Amino acid sequence: MNDNRTSRVLTWTDPAEVVAGIAELDGIDAMRALRDGELPAPPIAHTMNFTPVEVDHGRVVFTCTPGAEHYNPLGVVHGGLACTLLDTVAGCAAHTTLKAGQRYTSIEITVKYLRPITLDTGPLTATGVVTKAGSRVIFADAEIRDRSAKLVATGSSSLLVW
Repeated sequence: MNDNRTSRVLTWTDPAEVVAGIAELDGIDAMRALRDGELPAPPIAHTMNFTPVEVDHGRVVFTCTPGAEHYNPLGVVHGGLACTLLDTVAGCAAHTTLKAGQRYTSIEITVKYLRPITLDTGPLTATGVVTKAGSRVIFADAEIRDRSAKLVATGSSSLLVW
């Protein structure tokens, strides 16, 4: 076995603290607080290297820097990173339309992978846009582009509001 191993140390805030802070704010204010560092990032943001950079009503933009820790045995970033990023921006775009105390969960996501993602591809920019807001179900589309603005993956999502 190869002994050229590397490691990565992750630290994060207790997710209960994030949930409590978000619950008091309407969706767009919660997303802005996360973007601005007024609320701590959830653990998934640290695991996947996601950062919110733009927040508007029904639209968010995140950046993501894939690392070697996201590689699969074929020497490319595992598709789960792209799927999770698409799910995140679709969900966060939906979140911007919610009232304080409301939550959502993904009930369906469709992903299309268009290009491989490698360390040379990143950083990535992912955009999520609500296509139809609703009081019970929200529909959103998402896309990921590489540093050259080439489209690498797209997704569409249905989200249950509760």
